[in-house]
Amino acid sequence: MPDFQPIERLVQSIIDFIPRLLVALIIYLGFWVVAFLMGAAARRWGSRLRLDESLRDLFVRLARLTTLVIGAITALGTIGIDVSALVAGLGLTSFALGFALQDVIRNILAGILILMYRPFRRGNYIVVGGREGIVTDIDLRYTTLQTETQRILIPNANMFTEAITVLNQPPSLPR
Repeated sequence: MPDFQPIERLVQSIIDFIPRLLVALIIYLGFWVVAFLMGAAARRWGSRLRLDESLRDLFVRLARLTTLVIGAITALGTIGIDVSALVAGLGLTSFALGFALQDVIRNILAGILILMYRPFRRGNYIVVGGREGIVTDIDLRYTTLQTETQRILIPNANMFTEAITVLNQPPSLPR
């Protein structure tokens, strides 16, 4: 007669696992709802502070993503997975990415500060680092200047560290 004990133990393990899986799904769905609410709160907060739309969207995405990552880690811990190694791995990965992408991060942080402090706005004529033109776009990474003949993308780290002259109108050309 065949021995069915291993199969019975497997079935029992699956039956024992189902409640933990359901609790983990409920926890993650709860965090998903909280992430939606956090995004809405971040959007309202950004509107009240009159933040630029791209900066407001960044805060909304960060609030939602952070909440969902915490929810996923909590749900995995509820299932019984040891999340300490996962958290340590995320920390090391963040460190490595931060080091590798430091120029990009520097430009993004400078872009956030430019959008918050607004030393200049779209439509201003500015002179920065020997370049000049009308500001047509302020992105998280670049500020775009338009001249008569070209479009110039200046990294925000340069915009944040160099002296900027903001003119109300373009200088008149000699005739």
